[in-house]
Amino acid sequence: MARCLQLAKNGLGTTYPNPMVGAVVVHNNCIVGEGWHQKAGDAHAEVNAINNVNKKELLKEATIYVSLEPCSHFGKTPPCSDLIIASGIKKVIVGSVDPFAAVAGRGIKKLLDAGCEVIVGVLEAECKDLNKRFFTFHTQKRPYIILKWAESNDGFIAPDSETRNNREPVWITNSAARQLVHKWRAEEMGILVGTNTVEADNPSLTTRYWVGKSPTRIILDRELKLKKSSTVFDGNVATLTITEKPVENKSNLNYIKADFEQNLVAQLVDILYAEGLQSVIIEGGAKTLNSFIEDDLWDEARIFKGRVHFGNGVAAPHLKKATKTRTSNLNGDLLSIHYRL
Repeated sequence: MARCLQLAKNGLGTTYPNPMVGAVVVHNNCIVGEGWHQKAGDAHAEVNAINNVNKKELLKEATIYVSLEPCSHFGKTPPCSDLIIASGIKKVIVGSVDPFAAVAGRGIKKLLDAGCEVIVGVLEAECKDLNKRFFTFHTQKRPYIILKWAESNDGFIAPDSETRNNREPVWITNSAARQLVHKWRAEEMGILVGTNTVEADNPSLTTRYWVGKSPTRIILDRELKLKKSSTVFDGNVATLTITEKPVENKSNLNYIKADFEQNLVAQLVDILYAEGLQSVIIEGGAKTLNSFIEDDLWDEARIFKGRVHFGNGVAAPHLKKATKTRTSNLNGDLLSIHYRL
């Protein structure tokens, strides 16, 4: 199962809206076939693993390990449970049950009804953590929410406006940290910023420094005051603008109304769920980040602390909930990743 997890991780960022899945076929304690789900619409992990077995006659005496319950429904591909049964495999080891309503135990039942021995729950916690975005989306009806910011060594995410105007752009982190951020963007489905961030930084919110698909851009623009020449409106990437104004959609630029007088974070979570976005990075600014913290609607916080000193400016957000944390050093910049308990 550990090998299944290792294989499945190769699909991070490419399988949406499907989960990451790895599968391994074992015969006489030897791996004879393995595979993972590489891209939505392509063959699932079980199919790739079974096809990878050179001597198909071994399948009748083999065991297949799969990190997530084999599917039982027809989507873009046929049910994997049917393939396992047809291949003659009699023993199936499953990491975790699939929370997706179209599966949710039906794949396991189909295997059992066909006479297969099925064992469920091997490295279950690790298998669920692998697909934390998928599980959060289907069980909590919201995207997996990642807060991200960079702060100076004295606790500011931006210098005061006068200093900022004299220093364009204002970088807190080094190039290694910035490249890592672009890698993260390629792994998630959405990225959200507020009006002030677009006005101050004119970001593109794309994966320029990493290979991969750019996430859907979500822009908060209550009064539609942002310049149409802003890079986020260039139409190169799917973009959602959350506003209180009625606006006609354009190519790759969609507008969704929200009531900014009510709880905006709760509305955003519902909007992103309705849009099918399983994960979102909240990149700023301070007001937007703090609103998610205040509403206790976040799953991870990824915080860089750079070596630059501002003296004063925009204070960095502060996490109030107890979290488990891991830290690392990126060429002098400290990265702390906090997980909400």
